[in-house]
Amino acid sequence: MMKRRVVAARKHTRFASRKNSGGAKTASHGVASFYTEGEKTASGEKFNTLDLTAAHPTLPFGTKLRVTNVASGKSVTVRVNDRGPYVQGRVVDVSYSAADALGMVGKGVAKVKLDVVE
Repeated sequence: MMKRRVVAARKHTRFASRKNSGGAKTASHGVASFYTEGEKTASGEKFNTLDLTAAHPTLPFGTKLRVTNVASGKSVTVRVNDRGPYVQGRVVDVSYSAADALGMVGKGVAKVKLDVVE
């Protein structure tokens, strides 16, 4: 008779969990862009360019991110409700309102730092 050993395995998460974030965790650095068109987001919500929202390729919907423009130091907290960006080298797409708060509307892109807030 073989003895079997049961081991509890925890799923690895790259980013801070909502329950136990222990402060903000840096998710990534890179280039952000913004978008103004679309009817529905990947989460099923109606897209509203006036909301402070963002598209991220892997973070769960509802995750709150602090996006900081590295050049200006301006930051804004957005809620992930969509998937993207689909342009290589970009880490996040933000709504027009978030881009305006970051001061990146004129250029269209900005180098940013992302911190998971919640």
